[in-house]
Amino acid sequence: MPIDEATKLGRGVWLPQPELVNIYGAIIGDETRIGAFVEIQRGARIGALCKIQSHTFIPEGVIIEDEVFIGHNVTFINDIWPVATNEQGILLGAHDWELRETRVKRKASIGSGATILPVTIGQGALVGAGSVVTRDVADYAIVAGNPARFISDIRERRIAAATTRET
Repeated sequence: MPIDEATKLGRGVWLPQPELVNIYGAIIGDETRIGAFVEIQRGARIGALCKIQSHTFIPEGVIIEDEVFIGHNVTFINDIWPVATNEQGILLGAHDWELRETRVKRKASIGSGATILPVTIGQGALVGAGSVVTRDVADYAIVAGNPARFISDIRERRIAAATTRET
């Protein structure tokens, strides 16, 4: 599996098994770590200090800002009406569909097995493992389920956890 020469790897990008990733034409920020069996397609952008766990699929149109965690087997979707052929039964080509963008903002975390449709995931947000995200996620929100629904604000959970540890 290649890392093609159109890919721009930042300083200190860590690929522990580069022969087991497929990255072509993407931009990867400094000190990002990418696990095995990850595919990152042309036009995707990954920020600095991110962790992309194994078996993740990041297509064109996905922008991941700095310090984001992507769990194992996360799938991003960039086409909300996928079809193989047109009404005449002719196989569709690369320009016969509408690219929809996804943005994952700084310090967000996405749990393993999540499926992310074209949305914005807010700064510091947490997406639970196995969730299907069909709508934008607010900054610092915790969402989970299918479809993913708001559970709590992560800042409130962290304050509660810190208070419990102190007592």
